[in-house]
Amino acid sequence: MKEFTAVVHLAAIFGLLAHGVEAAVRDDEETICIYERLADEDASFCRNVLEIVYPDMGDASCIYIPRCKRYRERISKEWGSPKVIFPQAEKDANYVLIMVDPDAPSPADPKFRNWRHWLVKDIKGSDLLTGEVQGNVLSEYRRPTPPPKTGYHRYQFILYKQPANQDIFLTEEERATYGSWNMDQFTKRFHLASPLATTQYCTENFNE
Repeated sequence: MKEFTAVVHLAAIFGLLAHGVEAAVRDDEETICIYERLADEDASFCRNVLEIVYPDMGDASCIYIPRCKRYRERISKEWGSPKVIFPQAEKDANYVLIMVDPDAPSPADPKFRNWRHWLVKDIKGSDLLTGEVQGNVLSEYRRPTPPPKTGYHRYQFILYKQPANQDIFLTEEERATYGSWNMDQFTKRFHLASPLATTQYCTENFNE
């Protein structure tokens, strides 16, 4: 049975490769996981190295979250905020991290576009080198929970260098809701220049 299972896994891998899909395989004693990388426009959003590391699964940057080992369920129900690693961080600089879902409530009707999942300011560069995000939290981390029958959602991470002596905050109106957040207005208000790094992963409801 193990040999047959291995053949099935290999067939799936070669099937992906035959269709031009970049995939990585991570193996252990229990199962083989296929980590399919994003392609085309979705892949182009991933600029510079920004690692998004969850327990057991590892770096989720620029991939579809795999079904194996209940990863889609665990990212939605169990795991807290990931480690975020930016190897180019300056130790003495401060950074702002944003996480949003531009596909809320569904990619077909994103009327709540840029649903805010996480917003942290005053992150030390030294913490980004190790992955421990310990700044001042403006929006607590909210797990990815794409609704049923809405397909894949993109969960985007955007990292900015924080201007010196800049007091960054959410307005009362912004704090009142997570959806339909005007992220462009927010970044312009606090003179956040072009992002230093951006990445995303895609996942869908774990029951599908």
